[in-house]
Amino acid sequence: MTRTLVELFYDVVSPYSWLGFEVLCRYQHIWNIDLRFRPAFLGGIMQATGTLGAMRFITAAEMTQPQYLEPLSREFWIRFWSQHEDISQPENILAVARQAGLSSELTQKLLEIISSPAVKNRLKETTEEAIKYGAFGMPAVVAHFKGEPHLFFGSDRLELLGSFIGEKWLGPVPSVPSPKM
Repeated sequence: MTRTLVELFYDVVSPYSWLGFEVLCRYQHIWNIDLRFRPAFLGGIMQATGTLGAMRFITAAEMTQPQYLEPLSREFWIRFWSQHEDISQPENILAVARQAGLSSELTQKLLEIISSPAVKNRLKETTEEAIKYGAFGMPAVVAHFKGEPHLFFGSDRLELLGSFIGEKWLGPVPSVPSPKM
């Protein structure tokens, strides 16, 4: 059975993106999907936000160390929405990176490239791609099913995503079945 590519376009300023992110992280090991994280800049779609530095940092990680996308994104959300920290401040970006498990050397490398044309262009291109798929806010989830992209907007549409790709929705906190011996 062919796996469905599911792209999650998100910005850490969006609490609804966070909800969708956490649920899809849980389902990536339950549903027959390949989950692709697509950090984008919500301000490019909605024209107003303050997360550019954080999103550039996450984009730099995506380009060089994609294994850190999940913990970095989660930590930015926690600090922004739970701890009410200004994630545009360099000391908070450093704290996020440390908490997500990045070495100080890697963090410094990422900080050095966040203003580079390559990182700026990547974030812009990803945002433009989300718009091309029809995104008008975030989270924007694109399921590539049977060769066609299908947009699902909002973290409250993940049950519909599951139904569309033929997977069973088990609620926002699914229990993972244990392997049979």
